[in-house]
Amino acid sequence: MVEVKLTEDCMRLISQFESLTGAGSRDCVVDDRNERLIFVVNPGDMGLAIGKKGASIKKASEVMGKKIEVVEYNSNPEQFLKNCFLPAKVTSIVFSGEDDARSATVDVSDEDRGIAIGKNGKNIFKAKKLAQRQHNIADVQILQKTGEEEPAVQPAEDQ
Repeated sequence: MVEVKLTEDCMRLISQFESLTGAGSRDCVVDDRNERLIFVVNPGDMGLAIGKKGASIKKASEVMGKKIEVVEYNSNPEQFLKNCFLPAKVTSIVFSGEDDARSATVDVSDEDRGIAIGKNGKNIFKAKKLAQRQHNIADVQILQKTGEEEPAVQPAEDQ
C-alpha cells in the first residue's frame, strides 16, 4: 500500500473540490507547469465530479481559478494507468522491475499517440506523477513503434 502525503494546500483544495462537486477525492496534484489541478476521485465518483454536461467541473474550475482534470482511482495499477490516459485507447501495459524501481511501458493505438502524450507532454506527465503517488511506479513510458512497415512512397533512385 502506497502512502500518499498530502500538503495542507492539497487538503484544502480537496475539501473545496469535494464541496463543489460532491465527488470524493483521494489525491490532488498542483501542476503549475500546465496551470491545472489534477484530482484522483474515488471509484464511481467520476459522474459526480464532472456533472451534467460538465457543469460541476466547470463550476469548480471557475471557483478555484485553474483548469481541473480528474482521474478515477483504481486499486489495479493497470486499470489506473488506463484511466490516466483516457480518452486515448491503451492496447497494453507491461510492468518491469521491482518495488521502487518498477516501471510501466504503455502501448496506445497509433491514432491516439498524440492524445496519450498531450501538448508539451502534459498527459504523460500526469500519468507518471499519479502512477508514482498512487501505485509506487517509478516511471511510465509510451512504447515507440519502429517503422517495420514499408513506406508508402519509395524514394527515387539517383541516376
